[in-house]
Amino acid sequence: MVRTALPQLAAFLLLTSAPLNVTAQESFADAYADSIRAVAGWIYDEFWSGQNRHSPASLEERLKEAQDVGAIPLSLLALCGQTPVGTVNLIENDDERRAHLRPWLAALLVLPRYRRQGIGSLLIRSLQEQAGRIGEREMFLGTDNPDFYLRREVTVVERLDSGFCILRLATHL
Repeated sequence: MVRTALPQLAAFLLLTSAPLNVTAQESFADAYADSIRAVAGWIYDEFWSGQNRHSPASLEERLKEAQDVGAIPLSLLALCGQTPVGTVNLIENDDERRAHLRPWLAALLVLPRYRRQGIGSLLIRSLQEQAGRIGEREMFLGTDNPDFYLRREVTVVERLDSGFCILRLATHL
């Protein structure tokens, strides 16, 4: 396992804007075009493999839609040095049955060897800040791991029998 001290991690976090006073980029797609395919593959493997809803190519196209740092969709990429190690996204909707809930935190993912070092938490905080900057007061997410999020200021919107939860998370205005 690679250990990266959390204070050092902030220096390695690339965002579509600079909420942590790191290098601002015009867009995720422009800044890290060569990483988008890899990130799309991670998201596919973690969340969509074996389902007929998305492919790595369709997820790559969705990531490329993150062109404006002041609008949704928004993609954040955590880097350790020049190596992408995690991502999180803000999208309009992640659940057709809950179209009234918007926007959604989607595809929070940290590569296994970089987990349990605070990177996921840092990505969430950064997304909260960025969402607040573009005028969003809250965001929603669905998870089968609610305990990870319950350490934050979240509200349980809905608990499904399967253990899956819909949560509301305030942004940082």
